[in-house]
Amino acid sequence: MRRAWWVVAGLVAALTVPPGAADAKHGVRPQIQSLDGSGNNRAHPDWGRADSPYARLTAPNYADGHSAPVAGPDPRYVSNRIFGDEEVLGVNDVPAVNIFSERQVSQWGWAWAQFLDHTFALRLGEQASDPQGEREDMKGDGSDPLELISGKHYLPFVRSRPADGTGVANARQQVNMQSSYLDASGVYGTKNTRLDWLRQGPADGNVANNGAKLLLPDGYLPRRDARGDASNAPATDIDGRLHADPASAAVAGDVRVNNNIAVTAVQTLFAREHNRIVDALPASLSEEERFQIARRVVISEIQYITYREFLPAMGINLPRYRGYDPKVNTTLSNEFAATGYRAHSMIHGGFSVTQPADRYTPAQLDAFRAAGLPAFLTNDGKVVVEVDMVHTRDNPSLVKGLGLGPTLQTIGERAQYRNDETIDHLLRSVLCGPESADPKCVFDLGATDLARSRDHGMPSYNSMRRAYGLPPARSFTDITGEATDAFPKDPELTPGNEINDPDSTDFTNITNLFGSKVGHRNDPRDHSTVSYTKRTTLAARLKAIYGSVDRVDAYVGMQSEPHLKGSEFGELQRSMWAREFRRLRDGDRFFYGNQAGTLEAISKKYGIDFRHNLGDLIAANTDIKRTELPGTVFFPRGEVPAGSCRVSYAAEPKAGGEFTGTMKIKNTGRTPLAAWSVRFRYADGQQIKQSEGAEAIQNGTDVALQSPGSDGALAPGQTRRVSFTGTLPGANSTPSDFNLNTTGCATGYR
Repeated sequence: MRRAWWVVAGLVAALTVPPGAADAKHGVRPQIQSLDGSGNNRAHPDWGRADSPYARLTAPNYADGHSAPVAGPDPRYVSNRIFGDEEVLGVNDVPAVNIFSERQVSQWGWAWAQFLDHTFALRLGEQASDPQGEREDMKGDGSDPLELISGKHYLPFVRSRPADGTGVANARQQVNMQSSYLDASGVYGTKNTRLDWLRQGPADGNVANNGAKLLLPDGYLPRRDARGDASNAPATDIDGRLHADPASAAVAGDVRVNNNIAVTAVQTLFAREHNRIVDALPASLSEEERFQIARRVVISEIQYITYREFLPAMGINLPRYRGYDPKVNTTLSNEFAATGYRAHSMIHGGFSVTQPADRYTPAQLDAFRAAGLPAFLTNDGKVVVEVDMVHTRDNPSLVKGLGLGPTLQTIGERAQYRNDETIDHLLRSVLCGPESADPKCVFDLGATDLARSRDHGMPSYNSMRRAYGLPPARSFTDITGEATDAFPKDPELTPGNEINDPDSTDFTNITNLFGSKVGHRNDPRDHSTVSYTKRTTLAARLKAIYGSVDRVDAYVGMQSEPHLKGSEFGELQRSMWAREFRRLRDGDRFFYGNQAGTLEAISKKYGIDFRHNLGDLIAANTDIKRTELPGTVFFPRGEVPAGSCRVSYAAEPKAGGEFTGTMKIKNTGRTPLAAWSVRFRYADGQQIKQSEGAEAIQNGTDVALQSPGSDGALAPGQTRRVSFTGTLPGANSTPSDFNLNTTGCATGYR
C-alpha cells in the first residue's frame, strides 16, 4: 500500500520530499508545518514551540530576585498623570482630545497588529480556563484630584501563571501558549482538537475524515453552538455582552476572536480565504491535500502582508531578506510581548460605517438603532452607522449585521490614534462592573500594561535601552525630547504640588496636519489632529513621579519617546519591533521567502499566488470591489507617506479680486504614490474656487489638493501640475507648511 504523502496536521512532519515537488497523482506536495511550531528548526525542535516559556534578552528584574514585582509608583497614579487623553473637569464631564497618527496610518495599523498578536503571543493565565496566577488587584484612590472615578474602586489584576519549576528558588518565567511564528495559528489553532472542530466534517478527533474547508456557516465564523452542544466547543474567551449568551460567541484558532469586531472580521476574512483557495483546487486532490495547500498559501499571504505592507506602514524597515538562518531562535521574547508590543494608545476602536443607501434594509437600520447604534441617511445618498468602542467589544454578531465587506472597508477609512503615552479614556477609565458596586471595578489598560511589565520582571527603561544597544537617557528631557523638565510658573497651577493639580494635564495647544490650531472638541469625522502640548511637559511629570531617570519603567519611558522620522515609534520601541520581526522572519524555515519552490509550484500548477496585498484579499472574499478600496488599506485613500518631495507655487492676481495659481508637485523619493494629497496653509484669506489636475478641499486657511480618482499616481521622479483659480480678499503671500502625504516638502518658489 502506497504511503500517504501527508502527515496529520499538528505533528512534526518528516521531510520526505523537496519543496515544490509534484507528481501526476498527487500534484504539489508542500512540506507540512506543525500546528504548535515544533520542528520548525530541525536542530532545535522546541524553539518557538507553543506552551513554552518566553525567551529573555535581559535578566529578570524581581524585587526578591525570583518572583516579587519591583516596587514603583502606583500604576493608576501614573495612568492618571501620564496616560490620560482627557481634561479632568469633574466626573461625567471629561472632554477627550483625539490625537491621530501624524503619518495617517489607518486603523489597520492596530487591527493588523492585534491579529498578529493573536498569532504569536498568548500568556498562560490570560484565558479564564487557564490555571491562574496570584490575584493582586490594584487599589484606586477616590481622593486623587486627577481621578475620574468617584468613590472606592479597584483595578482587577491577576499575575501571569509562572512556568512550572520557576519563581521559587529561581527566577519566575512566563509561558507563551501560542507558537512564536507567523503561522496563521489564529486561524487554525495550535492543537489538533481545535482544528478538528474548526474543519468541515465530524468533530470526532479523527483528522482523517476532515474536509478541506473550514466551518463557515453563511460565510461567517461558527458560533460555539454550531455543532450542537456549545459546551463541547473549543475554549473561547467569554466577556461583556457574551456572558448573557455564551453560545453565540464566535470560534476561531485563537480564543480572543471576540475581543472586538475588527479582529473578528480579520479572522473571518482569512477563514473565507482558506475556503476560496480550496475551491480553486482540483477535486482530484484529496481533502487533506487541498487543506494543506490552502493553509500553506494563507500562511504565506499573512507573512507577505506583514512584511510588505504592515511593517513599512508602521515605519519598520528591515534589512533585505537573505534566507533562512537556522541559528536564529525565533522564540518570542518576554521584553517584546510584555513591553515592546504594547501599543494600545493606537486603538481608536470606534467606526463610522458609510455605505450606499441600499446596503441595509429599513429593518436592519431599525435593528442598529434599537441596539444603540446611530444610523442615518446623508444628503448625498449614503447611509451611516456609527459604532462606538462599547459596541465593538464581545459582539461578533455585529460583523454579520454590518457585513464583512463594509466592516473591513471601514477599518481603513480613518487614521488610528497616535502611538504615544496617551490612551483613549474608553480603555483607561471604564467601569467593568455595576455602578452601584462598592468598591467599583475599573478597567484601565494603561495601568494594567504597566503592572504586567512588573509582573514579568521587566528591566528599567535605561536597562532596556542598553539591552537593545541604545545609550541610556541622562535626563527626563532625553526621554521626551522636550526643552525642560521643570514645571512652569503658571497661576493655574499649585506651586510645589503641580503633579497633583488637575490643571497640569490641560491641553493648551492642539494642531492638525496643516499646522493650524484646532479646538478641543474636534469633529469626530476629522482625523487630521496630530500634535499637542499640555500645560506641563511630559518630562516634568515623569520627573515628579519617578524622581530619577533610572527608576522609570521601561513601558512608560518607551511610550514617552518622540517619534523617529518616518516611523510610528520612538527609538526604543522601533528597535524592539525591528529585532523581533527580523528574527521571526529569518529564523522561520517556513517563511515565504524560504518556500519559493513550493509556492512557485502551486502558482504554476493551480494558478494560485500568495502575493496579494490586504486590499486584494478583502475584494476577493467580500462584495466590496477592488476599485472601492485604496491601493494599500494601511493609509486612508492609500496615501502612503512620500520619502521626500518638492513643491513650487506661483500665483498671479487678476481683476475683480481674483487670482490664478499653479503648483508643481515632485516626488523626489523612491516610493511610488498611487494616491496623494498636498496640504498647505493660506495666510491671507485666499479661497480656491476651481482646480484642474487635483480636487481642492479647503477648510478656512487649510487646503488639501488631492489626486484625481484615475490616473493620479505619482511615481518616483515624476512631477504633477495643478492649476486653480480663486478669490483674493487682501494680500497674496505665499502659502506655508507644504506636505505631500504628511511628508514635509522642500519648496522652490517662482
